[in-house]
Amino acid sequence: MMQSSQSVNHKSLFLRACKCEPVERVPVWIMRQAGRYLPEYRAIRQKHNFLEVCKTPELAIEVSLQPRRILGVDAVIVFSDILIPVGAMGLPFELSDKGPQIEQPLRTTAQVGKLSVFDPERETGFLMDAIRGLVRELGPNVPVLGFAAAPWTLACYMIEGHGKDGFPAAKTMLYSDPELFRNLLERIAHATAIYLRAQIAAGASAVQLFDTWVGELTLEQYREFALPATQLLIEEIGAGDTPVILYTKASSHLLTAAAKSGANVLSVDWRVDLATVRKQVGPRIALQGNVDPCVLLGPEEQVRRAARAAVESTGGLGHILNLGHGILQQTPVENARAFVQAGQAAAVAGTAQVEGAR
Repeated sequence: MMQSSQSVNHKSLFLRACKCEPVERVPVWIMRQAGRYLPEYRAIRQKHNFLEVCKTPELAIEVSLQPRRILGVDAVIVFSDILIPVGAMGLPFELSDKGPQIEQPLRTTAQVGKLSVFDPERETGFLMDAIRGLVRELGPNVPVLGFAAAPWTLACYMIEGHGKDGFPAAKTMLYSDPELFRNLLERIAHATAIYLRAQIAAGASAVQLFDTWVGELTLEQYREFALPATQLLIEEIGAGDTPVILYTKASSHLLTAAAKSGANVLSVDWRVDLATVRKQVGPRIALQGNVDPCVLLGPEEQVRRAARAAVESTGGLGHILNLGHGILQQTPVENARAFVQAGQAAAVAGTAQVEGAR
């Protein structure tokens, strides 16, 4: 029988799933779960711009908690943005609903050399305060997740200045000055490791690295540039028992290499079959995902079927149910709730043995 939400230790459930340990059911959360599909979020955004919400702990706490209250998700990810460290490293930027704009994108050795490793409590203390506030608000039984961009993805924005198909400026630096590019990736890795250590110290139960644009690389390029920087970052976090989740998009050709990053969990998009990925990466790395966000725009029963099918593909072991990318703003709230509830109710292989051992 399904346990009531009040009786579930969501943090224990989440951490066991990250470690591929037996679970009563899969934990469920949604990338970009605090966002514009929620009327409550839109009400706050009518009064405050995006960066103001990120940099005001009380507002960040409130919007972070909304999906927990409204959908009943098992984990709360702190509301922030992957570009927050960019400003702290000395590269001013603007954020709007249209995306990021960096005033002076990186183009030269001199610019890269000026990037600083920052003190996260001093330069980004608002985020640490938000995490501490969420931990106080949620108590010991609900995990708070921190996050940052992986080095390749953050470098793409820092060089390009904004999102762009293919990130040609980033690729130009990679081809024309590979040593400079490696230097940039290593600088990002060092700064991000300190940033994520501070999030863990503030109370984050797990941290996620977003490598959204890594699918732009060939396997050879990934092994030569992105993977070493990600390995360096994860090694320098020194997270210990705190799981590190690595999200990659459009990366089916990279997953066996990504499994060597040091991450405890690989979060994958909807283009890959979870059962196939499990065979590729083995039983010791947990998987997160991977329902197509567009499924949540369709009929509710289809949403429920997709959630159940994702869990069935892994047997629920070593699996955190999520979407394959961020939830879309057109998503009906009732469909998001149906996704969470269906995943939480889905049968898990070995459930009887786990419950019988209690």
